[in-house]
Amino acid sequence: MKLHRAIDFLAFGLLLLMIPAALSTPSSAEVGIGISVRVGPPALPVYEQPICPGPGYLWTPGYWAWSDGDGYYWVPGTWVVAPAGMLWTPGYWGRNGGVYGWHAGYWGPHIGFYGGVNYGFGYGGVGFVGGEWRHGAFFYNTAVMHVDTVHVTNVYVNRTVVVRNESHVSFNGEGGVRARPSREEESYRREPHRAALAEQTRHEHAASRNRELFASANHGRPTVAATGRPGEFKGHGVVAAKSAGAPYHAPRVSPKEARAPAGEAKHPASEAKHASAEGKHPASEGKHAAEGKRPAVDKHPALDKHPGPKDSHAANRPLAAPSKSNSSHAASAPRPVSAHAQNQPHEKQPHVQAAPKASPKATPAPARENSASRAGNHDKKR
Repeated sequence: MKLHRAIDFLAFGLLLLMIPAALSTPSSAEVGIGISVRVGPPALPVYEQPICPGPGYLWTPGYWAWSDGDGYYWVPGTWVVAPAGMLWTPGYWGRNGGVYGWHAGYWGPHIGFYGGVNYGFGYGGVGFVGGEWRHGAFFYNTAVMHVDTVHVTNVYVNRTVVVRNESHVSFNGEGGVRARPSREEESYRREPHRAALAEQTRHEHAASRNRELFASANHGRPTVAATGRPGEFKGHGVVAAKSAGAPYHAPRVSPKEARAPAGEAKHPASEAKHASAEGKHPASEGKHAAEGKRPAVDKHPALDKHPGPKDSHAANRPLAAPSKSNSSHAASAPRPVSAHAQNQPHEKQPHVQAAPKASPKATPAPARENSASRAGNHDKKR
């Protein structure tokens, strides 16, 4: 009898050990839509990036999340210790058929499609130019990232990806960013990947319990726009928003009335026409929300004095009826895409967006790379 009980306890213990391992195993399933609502998110607030806590941390941009009880709330951008060799593809809101659906972010060997949304700090809408993995260590591009080069020596400087972008639009689709995923980005979405880390999930949950982070209270300008570490909403590592990305318009319906079944929203790629045989990126066929063309790369939106497209305010209004309506590799260096690099002083250091396509293989750090890059190379963000 005692032997049987011992065996039962042993089997139960093994089961408990297997559960965390199973949860941490990369998933090959496609990233789906989690939440669907009929009211769009506010514009992205303007804020600066807190300094990187140390080697191995990767930046995860802030975003608007949804609460069925109180509507949109801001999840502050934060630094997270990354899984080795993996990059973070941010989540994004996509509007389709009059409904805004949330596409969750994930960790993977490549940067996938994140709606063309300019989150700043290396995430300019396509790919990521804030750094790269080299031989198991992450190197930071200090032209984009706020890094203390005295304590973090894995750095380089690449200003060739810096051009201007003034968009604060927080969603993809009609009235927002008109971007479509390339074939590469679609394939990256189907690669084995990992969901948000436990500290990222706890970070979002903590934000949902902070009344000051709800759009109804901060009107698009959260007092905690970014943090040095997940879940830390007080202290010297906390950064407040400098301004809202656009005038805030309160929804005319309650959060309960705005909620829509998840099935009503579709991934933008489901209705997109891929590039033609000539190899054009789908994004080149669409119009940017405000400028008619999607820019190749963008500066940090914190320098924007003209908030987004003029129809972006409609995102905060309910929709009476539905309307009809590159990627960076973990080990590749950012590809120069513009001959007009912005070499600005620290006070106006611009942010950037990745080039539509990254270099196919790793290249050595640029000649200007050195560990003596100081705060003058740092990019102040929204």
